[in-house]
Amino acid sequence: MRHAGQAALDALEPLILRLRALPGLTEKTRGVFYRKSRAFLHFHEDPAGLFADVRTVAAGDFERIDVTAEAGRERLVAMVVAELAS
Repeated sequence: MRHAGQAALDALEPLILRLRALPGLTEKTRGVFYRKSRAFLHFHEDPAGLFADVRTVAAGDFERIDVTAEAGRERLVAMVVAELAS
């Protein structure tokens, strides 16, 4: 699975805009977010769809979320908000 290219990030732009608006995240490069000094969230693409890797306390590392459809995007935003609140 490779990191998301520009076309994939274009498709995710509405989601990326929502993430940019959240306090506590810094976008180092397009679609790559850090929390404090640690990598926190980035996107991948493969034939199965679009995915986000988000660092969660529960997983202790990155957890992969399918963000191909809107339901997955909503789940990702909810997870990010919860992680930022912790």
